[in-house]
Amino acid sequence: MAILGTLLKKGIMLRESLEQMYTSPFDLQKQELRNLLIHCQDTQFGKAYDFDKVLARFKGDKSQFYHSFTTQVPIFDYDKMYSEWWYLAKEGRRNVCWPGKIKYFALSSGTSGASSKYIPITKEMVKSIRKTSIRQILTMSKYDLPASLFSKGILMLGGSTNLKKSGHYFEGDLSGITAAQIPFWFQHFYKPGKKIAKTKDWHDKLEEIVKNAPNWDIGIIVGVPAWLQILMEAIVEKYQVDTIHDIWPNLQIFVHGGVSFEPYKRGFEKLLSRPLYYMETYLASEGFIAFQAYPNHKSMRLVLNNGIFYEFVPFTEANFDEEGRIRKNAKTLKIDEVEENKEYALLITTNAGAWRYMIGDVIKFTSVEESEIVITGRTKLFMSLCGEHLSLDNMNKAIELAEDELKIDIREFTLLGDRAGSLFAHHWYIGTDDDIDESILKDCIDGHLKILNDDYRVERTSALKEVKVSVLPANTFYKWMEAQGKVGSQNKFPRVLKKEKAQLWKNFLTDQNIQAS
Repeated sequence: MAILGTLLKKGIMLRESLEQMYTSPFDLQKQELRNLLIHCQDTQFGKAYDFDKVLARFKGDKSQFYHSFTTQVPIFDYDKMYSEWWYLAKEGRRNVCWPGKIKYFALSSGTSGASSKYIPITKEMVKSIRKTSIRQILTMSKYDLPASLFSKGILMLGGSTNLKKSGHYFEGDLSGITAAQIPFWFQHFYKPGKKIAKTKDWHDKLEEIVKNAPNWDIGIIVGVPAWLQILMEAIVEKYQVDTIHDIWPNLQIFVHGGVSFEPYKRGFEKLLSRPLYYMETYLASEGFIAFQAYPNHKSMRLVLNNGIFYEFVPFTEANFDEEGRIRKNAKTLKIDEVEENKEYALLITTNAGAWRYMIGDVIKFTSVEESEIVITGRTKLFMSLCGEHLSLDNMNKAIELAEDELKIDIREFTLLGDRAGSLFAHHWYIGTDDDIDESILKDCIDGHLKILNDDYRVERTSALKEVKVSVLPANTFYKWMEAQGKVGSQNKFPRVLKKEKAQLWKNFLTDQNIQAS
């Protein structure tokens, strides 16, 4: 890592980074899809969908291969992919959607659904994640950082590396699977270290990290904002110091992903004596999709040449129903057909055996030329009871603006749809330990949303009759996560709760004797 620091200061880049810099996105993606098809043409999936016919079209004009691919291979969501194909690999069958046998399955947190999902992880996918991680590390040459930083520890707050053996495979959190296979040269810098990383109980792991914190010289922290904030608060309280920098004076970088950081930023920065560099990643259980390539950019660069082929579905009513399900004849686009500032649902084909897979995220291109994107929401995590079309991006921004305006720290929030007589209502549950009048907070959030979203403003004069706000202690949200078996690691509190999950939340509040207004 000290050598890496020297290389960073010299601006060294990997071949893959240079290749993406000097090759058109279309050419990179065409090559990526061809490689994936060639690799899998003799699998059960490849034979079922005639990959040889698709490959024959790569010699044709620019779009023949893609037309053949979309004609031969249908779009899959998780339920369809698992029930038709992945369950076979989970049973130990070989050569299902990827050559050989699948040894690992990542348990996804299941934000949009009712239960965890089993996502296949191949050795090729693990290798791709490592390569993309190094590509992101090497972008740090653009930051004003001392080479000595790269001799410091890197704290990665992830899932347990003590994976569960289930018959033919091991299962666990993706972060646990990858951390269990870290290269030998990285082990000296990796914290909390192998022993603590194996700890399955979140509270026990937290306690061990807090106990060892003064013994580590941490320069970089990696993880989901909510759980890292809880960890840092515990360290500050345990050692009766003012900020985390009193324990880790060389801490300079926070690498985060999985959820918008902006709602957490105010509370997070109270724990610091000086600003950190924030680096965003788009690392899903299905693959490492994008990372922040430049300082002070709020966008991330798609990784176009490392085992993933992307398709983009315009996120419109023509392509998706009111529940966020993709319609049968939805229009899909290649990387050379997208436009800036339009929302697209993401389909991915990967080197772990996902094919035209609806990952559930909605993105927007901020730069087509640079393949720079931002995540704006989820296909099923939006609120539109009566045509207000409230996106996750709208919600995060309204909460951020409310925090700034009212000078409060909102740790968590979620939104439920409700009835207001024969019309509709939004019910916000806000997690904060600050004193705030619910009616003032309601008017603040409502006012910002009327500015951010024209459809919302119109519906607030008609069908969307009422907005309710219930302020709860932040810990209420984490208790609910624990009750759902979703504490720590890569788990996030859902920003929108619908149907079964909404009822579970209401039942939980009742059981806790919490009266929501």
